[in-house]
Amino acid sequence: MPDTGTPTRCGWCGVDAEYVRYHDQEWGVPVHDEQRLFEMLVLEGAQAGLSWLTILRKRARYREVFHDFDPARVARMRRTSVDRLLRDPGIVRNRLKVESALDNARAFLRVQQECGSFAAFAWSFVGGRPRRNSFRSAAEVPAHTAESDALSKELRRRGFRFVGSTICYAFMQATGMVNDHLTGCFRHGELGVCATE
Repeated sequence: MPDTGTPTRCGWCGVDAEYVRYHDQEWGVPVHDEQRLFEMLVLEGAQAGLSWLTILRKRARYREVFHDFDPARVARMRRTSVDRLLRDPGIVRNRLKVESALDNARAFLRVQQECGSFAAFAWSFVGGRPRRNSFRSAAEVPAHTAESDALSKELRRRGFRFVGSTICYAFMQATGMVNDHLTGCFRHGELGVCATE
């Protein structure tokens, strides 16, 4: 088969340009920035029951209404903000999910205060370094792991919501705590440079 010059990617991103860009530039890249981690925690919770592409298409508006995911500013939002946000078609208009973003911001700040940073807390569940898996097909990729189970349990204990183990594993994949790019994907090897076997 002739080389078309198109890199092989994980099949889940399809051909949608926004999805492909996210796959190629963001998914699985190790994240230690506090605001970015908070953003992904909120968005993964918002995604529950929906496609990730739906969330990607709404991300710009989420960034606007949630103060670019500054947890301190989100934590100061009042309940009256929830009613306003529930009328905004630019985000997922689910009361529990919107309210959880505010509650999670407050819990996020408590973790920062107790642990020094949310990054240090979250990355401790993978020993501080990305876990590099070697899955050949999407069917091999788990929905959750012992690590995501432990992260979910601890987040819930600390008052976070919409942080079930499956959501936590998606969060870990998205923020590079786990490299779950398939072995045939060009990003698997690229990200493997900074990951452990």
